[in-house]
Amino acid sequence: MKDAAPATIYLTDYAPFPYIVDSVHLTFRLSPSATRVTSRIAFRPDPDAPPGPFTLDGEGLDLVWARIDGAPVTPTLTDTGLTCEVPDAPFVWEAEVEIDPAANTALEGLYLSNGMYCTQCEAEGFRKITYYPDRPDVMSVFTVRIEGPEPVKLSNGNPAGSGDGWAEWHDPWPKPAYLFALVAGDLVNHADSFTTKSGREVELNIWVRPGDEDKCAFGMEALKRSMQWDENVYGREYDLDIFNIVAVDDFNMGAMENKGLNIFNSSCVLASPETSTDSNFERIEAIIAHEYFHNWTGNRITCRDWFQLCLKEGLTVFRDAQFTADMRSAPVKRIEDVIALRARQFREDNGPLAHPVRPASFVEINNFYTATVYEKGAELIGMLKTLVGDDAYYKALDLYFDRHDGQACTIEDWLKVFEDATGRDLSQFKRWYTDAGTPRLTVTETWTPGRDTAAPGEPAGGTYTLTFEQDTPPTPGQDEKPPRVIPIAVGLLNENGDEVRETTVLEMTETRQSFTFEGLSSRPVPSILRGFSAPVILNRETTNRERAFLLAHDTDPFNKWEAGRALARDGLLATLREGAAPDPLYLDAVETMARDESLDPAFRALALGLPSEEDLAQALHDAGHTPDPLAIWQALEALRDARASAMETTARTLYDRHQVTGPYRPDAVQSGARALTNAALAMITRQDGGTQAQAQYDAADNMTQQLAALGNLIRAGRGDAAVSAFYDQWRHDRLVLDKWFSLQILNADPADTPDVAARLTDHPDFTLKNPNRFRSVLGALTMSQAGFHRADGAGYRLLADWLMRLDPLNPQTTARMCAAFETWRRFDENRQALIEAQLERILDLPNLSRDTTEMVTRILGARA
Repeated sequence: MKDAAPATIYLTDYAPFPYIVDSVHLTFRLSPSATRVTSRIAFRPDPDAPPGPFTLDGEGLDLVWARIDGAPVTPTLTDTGLTCEVPDAPFVWEAEVEIDPAANTALEGLYLSNGMYCTQCEAEGFRKITYYPDRPDVMSVFTVRIEGPEPVKLSNGNPAGSGDGWAEWHDPWPKPAYLFALVAGDLVNHADSFTTKSGREVELNIWVRPGDEDKCAFGMEALKRSMQWDENVYGREYDLDIFNIVAVDDFNMGAMENKGLNIFNSSCVLASPETSTDSNFERIEAIIAHEYFHNWTGNRITCRDWFQLCLKEGLTVFRDAQFTADMRSAPVKRIEDVIALRARQFREDNGPLAHPVRPASFVEINNFYTATVYEKGAELIGMLKTLVGDDAYYKALDLYFDRHDGQACTIEDWLKVFEDATGRDLSQFKRWYTDAGTPRLTVTETWTPGRDTAAPGEPAGGTYTLTFEQDTPPTPGQDEKPPRVIPIAVGLLNENGDEVRETTVLEMTETRQSFTFEGLSSRPVPSILRGFSAPVILNRETTNRERAFLLAHDTDPFNKWEAGRALARDGLLATLREGAAPDPLYLDAVETMARDESLDPAFRALALGLPSEEDLAQALHDAGHTPDPLAIWQALEALRDARASAMETTARTLYDRHQVTGPYRPDAVQSGARALTNAALAMITRQDGGTQAQAQYDAADNMTQQLAALGNLIRAGRGDAAVSAFYDQWRHDRLVLDKWFSLQILNADPADTPDVAARLTDHPDFTLKNPNRFRSVLGALTMSQAGFHRADGAGYRLLADWLMRLDPLNPQTTARMCAAFETWRRFDENRQALIEAQLERILDLPNLSRDTTEMVTRILGARA
């Protein structure tokens, strides 16, 4: 084990950089293993900052020479940067460094991806390109010259000139170094244009490798829709003459919002009906929107320091969710977001990796690109909008853009805008940013029937009271949690299913608080936390009969779905705790819902989904039980079998009725229909052994139907021929092969899952150097809970083996995948011992990266 932990960085230690950067000029002379980067940077002392030494960040750089105002200097070099004596006046710093892009397997800074030069500078990658104050609050105007034989040379901003072997770019908008980007290589563009609301023509390009040109059209249309939407909804107009997107194969993230030059993981931009599923298309549309929306919420206004990461990410995730809701189905989008939040963020909040939306400290900032910062951060924006109302929300956003354009800001700046725009005191709301953990919201109710005749001054009708109590369990470093502001959206229904009180937002501010509804003719059925109005866990004693009633009658789509999910979950928990048979009430209610043609097919497909293995494990753990991953999988399988039997006729009817005819479109209507037919196919396969799935596979003309059929064939035990045929058909398409790898693991019997994953790591198309391919195998292994947690520990050993191989090459991906072990303390003693041994083995690896050291140390901290 390491003798000393890496140094911790604290929010309270923030100090501004002592110098202002007026301009940056960079020249790149590209060479695979010996790129030269020359920088010319104009500095001057910041009169508003405390004086301090002149220190520049730099890692892995070979300094060739340095000058100040033309005179050679010899700075003091360290592993993390340099220091130098400088004048107490404006000066020009010049330096030349040499770097090795070909050897850069960490995919940070400037690296080569299959012969194409590419950069990734967020969060601290620019220091691997040249010496610079690599922090988000240092903003400047950049001019970049790129020299080399590559036919396409791109950087931020607008083109400023080009010639034989060179190109120059100038970005007129000040930006931090993390938004710098450079791409050079043999690329072709899918071109279009967009006219802004002020009449400016913007050139649009998606740059790809030759051969991928036919996979750009959807991404381009998504970009144009995003630009139009941001103008219409937020009043934000694009501010450069050109907007470029580049698809890159080797990329740690989904995409990056570099000013005017977005760099995308190729899986997040390339799409065609033959190679991409409906969910791929929806994800691509959302990610393109997300990165474009960053132009204002992240680029024009950025974060002062990395503790404020949620300032740009939470707001932009919220904006891209609004966009998807407008482009597709708002209820379905909301449900999908909550499913993801509960699966990833709630687990994070309930384990050793819990941290506030704005953390107070970190060791490696790359480890805080988490569901808490992104997804929970977006939930906080949604709560603010709910609390102040739509008009006040957009008024506050206008003030935010007017007040802080061109600045690096904090959460305090953000909340102050809302306070000034609305007159509200948000000091209590700020606890959502500073306190970790998921609040538990317990509700009880009382009903007082009305009198036949009411006395003067007394309300007519009955009185219904809801009493809420909130409690947030301790998290690492935070034992006591004062009450938060919680917006609770509530509606009331009568016994006929009619809504007797429309949605009302109750604003809870105390630990215990009651809300009363008067003038009711009969005891109502409450619909609580409509639209999932706050990221909390709601505890309320109720009956399955009431849940079935809400599934049938609730007018709120989210709570309608939630009732079905809760009905299934409680039945599954009864099976796990008591060996109970599948609940007939659930089977009847879910069939009635599925047959209701007034409901959106996409909604019905979601409602046919069952609680995840993670969901059930957490519920058992919260109730004081030790979850058995295999038993959970078996209970889910038993319910799936029972439902397939009970709904045999209905499944056939749904499958036949909602078949899509005509040319493929990835829109909401067709996608919803395919989702419902594929949910039906899963039930049919359990009855016919895969006959219908084979027919669908043979006839499929799009990846959605082909992949769904293949998954069913594997689960039915008759997928060998189709798996082989699929590989032969798609072996030359790298993104489809990622699907091929994952599908075999995710649909394997848990008893075989680690063995299937191990076999696939020996496949000649597997590589640990490409993050997509690595995640398609090892990431899929961790998603199969029963298989990953096989009692002999084979899954743990396999993952640890490969993480130890990956860490010297790519610490970011390694550290993030360590999170698969974060729930280790909820399991039985045998599994805990097996996981702990693998974590210790990783931690004992010589020269383990700072990224992975921090993650493993935090996970093992659960031993305390």
